[in-house]
Amino acid sequence: MGKITIAIDGYSSTGKSTVAKQLADYLGYVYVDSGAMYRAVTLYAMQNGIISKDHFDTAKLKESLPLIHLKFYKEPNWGKAHIFLNGKDVEDKIRNLEVSKFVSPIATIHEVRAKLVAQQKQMGLEKGVVMDGRDIGTIVFPQAELKIFMNASAKERAQRRYKELLERGENIQYIEVLKNIQDRDHIDTTREDSPLVKAGDAIEIDNSEMNLEDQFHTVLQLAKDRIAGRV
Repeated sequence: MGKITIAIDGYSSTGKSTVAKQLADYLGYVYVDSGAMYRAVTLYAMQNGIISKDHFDTAKLKESLPLIHLKFYKEPNWGKAHIFLNGKDVEDKIRNLEVSKFVSPIATIHEVRAKLVAQQKQMGLEKGVVMDGRDIGTIVFPQAELKIFMNASAKERAQRRYKELLERGENIQYIEVLKNIQDRDHIDTTREDSPLVKAGDAIEIDNSEMNLEDQFHTVLQLAKDRIAGRV
């Protein structure tokens, strides 16, 4: 049976990565978390004094790009592949709210997007890939056989993210998470380079009222239909 490329785009905290990973596991496809790549670059920028609350040295970031090496690697006992930044596993470090605050500004830089999109395109050459992000169906894989656009209300997304961060032991307030979600939405949709938009041929799924199981089965059926059409 022919393999396809599946692009899942959408707003932050809509569960894109969760359903993309579930889908890849079920189909035996490769899963690529493009958001983790931008988060890893953001972590590098934070660690090297390139970005902070009151400072963003875009020139230094552009100069540093050749020094940033990203790789996905998976051990058999891991639930998913971890992202490595310059040889170090940073999967846990990139998931906190501090990184979330800076990832959208980092992603607006053209040179950053060009570097990561080139890597993402390379990963998808062999088909059998599920990738999620903001511009997968519009820029990275415009010819993807299945494009999905995930959406949910900002309040619902903030509640999900807040619960997730609390479970990780972070000391945060819901209002802080909601503001981060709203700020990221604004930056993602208004940036000049590859803004977050729904591809014309993408299927939109609003999962505000869906649980994870319903969401997965909805997406899985769409994938099965497209794959069947490739036979």
